[in-house]
Amino acid sequence: MSLRWMAITVLACTGWLAALPVAHAEDLKVLETGPAANAVLSSPSDGFFVRFNQPVDHINSRLIVKHGADVVETLVPRLQSNPNVLFARAPSLAPGSYTLHWTVKTIQDAKVEQGDVPFSIATPK
Repeated sequence: MSLRWMAITVLACTGWLAALPVAHAEDLKVLETGPAANAVLSSPSDGFFVRFNQPVDHINSRLIVKHGADVVETLVPRLQSNPNVLFARAPSLAPGSYTLHWTVKTIQDAKVEQGDVPFSIATPK
């Protein structure tokens, strides 16, 4: 086989490879949260979690509990939890409306994503 023919064959194959669709990372999705969005808890919660559809970087992720615009607690996720779950313990919260704000860095493409989960704790009767 001539060198010219080999070069043409290699270039043609390379063109076909370049035309193939490239697999990309799936978008990050929240599958479940605790507390659930807009939940009204009858007793104070001491644990918070957000479960995703893919692994996240626990070291570079945070959970923040807010009361209005005020940060009540900045939580550090447990490193021993499932790779796709951020879990952290927090002190008991007083009755009122809160937001669990999460910030994560994805493992697959190192994107930083964030979101909010509103919830409230009812006044004891």
